Amino acid sequence: MTLIKNVGKTDRNIRLAAGGVLVFLGIVTNTVLFSIIGLVVLATGAVGTCPAYMPLKINTNKDDKA
Repeated sequence: MTLIKNVGKTDRNIRLAAGGVLVFLGIVTNTVLFSIIGLVVLATGAVGTCPAYMPLKINTNKDDKA
């Protein structure tokens, strides 16, 4: 099964930055929820696929020809 790259470059950069901030906040405040959400956001930014975008048919990837 191949994952459709539905996260564009700007979206990925925002996700990576926001995920890093959330993980940092989770570590500083000792809040597991922030860390988990931050890791999910980091993962979707790193992989370039957002499962939540699929049922909504959102695609911010301008390189995708489909």
